[in-house]
Parts: sequence; structure tokens; C-alpha cells
Amino acid sequence: MMRDMARFEDEDFTDAEFRECDLSRARLIGVVLQDAVIDGLVSNLVVNGVEVGSYVDAELDRRHPVRLLIRSADPADLRQAHRQLQTGWRATVERLGEMPDGSEHRRVAGEWSAVQTLRHLVFVHDSWFRRCCLGSARPFTGIGLASPFVPDQEEQGLDPAADPSLDDVLAVRDEQAAEMEQWLATVTAAELSAVAPVPAGSGWPPYAAGKSVLKCLHVVLNEEREHHGFCVRDLDLLK
Repeated sequence: MMRDMARFEDEDFTDAEFRECDLSRARLIGVVLQDAVIDGLVSNLVVNGVEVGSYVDAELDRRHPVRLLIRSADPADLRQAHRQLQTGWRATVERLGEMPDGSEHRRVAGEWSAVQTLRHLVFVHDSWFRRCCLGSARPFTGIGLASPFVPDQEEQGLDPAADPSLDDVLAVRDEQAAEMEQWLATVTAAELSAVAPVPAGSGWPPYAAGKSVLKCLHVVLNEEREHHGFCVRDLDLLK
């Protein structure tokens, strides 16, 4: 069904927040956009006639060289990317231990807390690595935290009442990190280029069928990097 195009004219969106919105093909004409923040999947973005996506990507690669490793198809690069990401998270967990009690559960501007962010990465590992890269059909880890739009969460093994401590989540994360490291130690380029062995039937993610193992692995590593950045950003605001 075709939707009518939304049109906003002479509106004041100062301090507005758009969350989990699809703004594809949106046109902002004659607008004032100062001190704005855009976080998300941004591509083919044209600002005053200039496509800026390539400039943004180049600057992000300069600031975070691990991005280049994450996008690689070379198993050695991917192993290095995983090690660097884990090192970053260990430093952040140590930082949490030096902050006031309860900091790991504090939220900033409606974003996930540090514990919630780590729980989400538990879910990402279960869905995009175990299910897609390994072909596992076992239920997801109960303390994993999915985004609200993920359907049938309880049926997939998630516990909506879960309220684990930081130590509980870190124990699961350590197990998952070891599992990933062991797999990366022997995976070959040919195995990475193969079609992901996603089990038949329903389950998250529903759109992984037909993707390569490499593409699914890229999702896991990129989620690790992006959410670590979000976590560090918010901890800076809690100081």
C-alpha cells in the first residue's frame, strides 16, 4: 500500500527527537540546521549540493582504523578487529568499575545504560553470529536485549523480566568472546564467502537468508564498534 508523503512546512522542530524513523529520500529545503546530531545508517547524503557521505566515512576511518579491519574479507584482519574491539570494551568495563556505584545502570537522554548496551550485544552475538554464521537453532540467551521492533522475543528465548547485574552480563560476554575467537582462529576466506547457514523458520534476523557468512560477521563486529562508541559517549556525560 502506498503511503501519502508527509509534508512539513513552516514548522519549528527545535529540540525535536526522531528515533527509529525511516527518513529515506527525505528532502529538507530551506531549513535551518544548527547544532544538530545525526546518528544512524546514513548514505548518499547531499548537503547544499555536495554528497558528504564519502567525507564522513573517510574521517571515521581516520579516527577509528578498526573500521577498515571490520570491512575486510581477510580472516587475519577480522581476527585483529575482534581483538581490538574486545580490548576497547575491557578498558570501558574497567572505567565503569572506577565510577560511582550504579553508573552501569544509568541512562543518558533515553539511551541504553552500559548494562543494557552489553545485553544488546549478547543478543547481536546470538542472532547474527550463532544463528547466522554457525547455523545454531538454539534459543537466544535469556538476558539478551533486543530492540523493541524485534517480534516474538519471548518465543525466541528472551526474558522480558531479566534484570541482570553487570557481572552476570560480563560472564556471558566472556563466553561469547571466547567462542568468536576460537571460530576466527580457523575460519577460511572460502568459508566466509559461503552463504550463511541460517536455520529455516522464523527467528531474528528474518532478512539474513542468502547473505554470506562474511556479511553477517561484519554486522556483529560493526555493532560491537558502534555500541561501544555510544557507551563511551554516554559515560563521558555521566562524569
